[in-house]
Amino acid sequence: MKALFFDGKLSLREVAQPQRAPGEALIRVLLAGICGTDREILKGYSGFRGIPGHEFVGRVVECDDPKWVGQRVVGEINLACGRCEWCAKGLGRHCPHRTVLGIVDRDGVFAEFVTLPIANLHRVPDEVSDQAATFVEPVAAAVEILEQMPLAPGTRVAILGDGRLCLLTAQVLKHAGAQVTLIGRHGWKLDLARAWGIRVLSEGDEALTPSSFPVTVEATGSPRGIDEALRLVEARGTVVMKSTFHGAAYFDATKLVVDEVTLLGSRCGVFTPALEMLRRGHVTVHHLINRIFPLEQGLEAFEYLEQTSALKVLLAT
Repeated sequence: MKALFFDGKLSLREVAQPQRAPGEALIRVLLAGICGTDREILKGYSGFRGIPGHEFVGRVVECDDPKWVGQRVVGEINLACGRCEWCAKGLGRHCPHRTVLGIVDRDGVFAEFVTLPIANLHRVPDEVSDQAATFVEPVAAAVEILEQMPLAPGTRVAILGDGRLCLLTAQVLKHAGAQVTLIGRHGWKLDLARAWGIRVLSEGDEALTPSSFPVTVEATGSPRGIDEALRLVEARGTVVMKSTFHGAAYFDATKLVVDEVTLLGSRCGVFTPALEMLRRGHVTVHHLINRIFPLEQGLEAFEYLEQTSALKVLLAT
């Protein structure tokens, strides 16, 4: 099968089709999304080698359980052991023995086929298009914030960044009742959020006074974002850190201590509520897609992302 393979350099290759293990399904990938983590992997993040990619929608072509064959599916990206205390608590995404699709020791979805355990699969509702289904994983990451911390209706939340995850998080938290302010630098991206009824401000706006938000969400994708998130959060507030990047983030931790600020790391989320939000139309995603490239042009797709301020690029197999 054709696949994008990373071994220090990304290339298009012919590789062996994966063989499913007992309890797994063989899935034909229909569409796959390139996200910020995939781009950081090319810079060395996680030390990954193999087929990257973890955001996808596909169709099951082979499985021990016949009811799955032919189903349109998305898949949870963490493959847990199922035996440890984290798995027993329903937190397999923190299993110390896990592999992660396209990120840690598990080939991903920038390929014609992929295998995943049946336990990781979710059927895509008919109301959710293929293109929208590629957003289930990042929408789940946005919803994860609501699982990690209480967010009372009317809470003022500043979201730093105007990328895809920022725009999704803004919609999710607004639907939860928060008063969301999105802070970015690209006018056309801010216009999208404004059209959804979200307050927007440009970076450096005079309205961005220090210690003015109970909650700030850092999702800039840059090591520099944490400084601004700390500057804007009020005493005893919470900074939610969503960015993952190759390299270290340096910041002055004094405010964490003096203002008793909570720093909350937030990563993957559960797919079921994300699928429901997409099914009900609580999150708009189609306007975030800039281009769809065939898998054979995957290298060009990554180059396009480097050269533009695109929000979302998909690969079609």
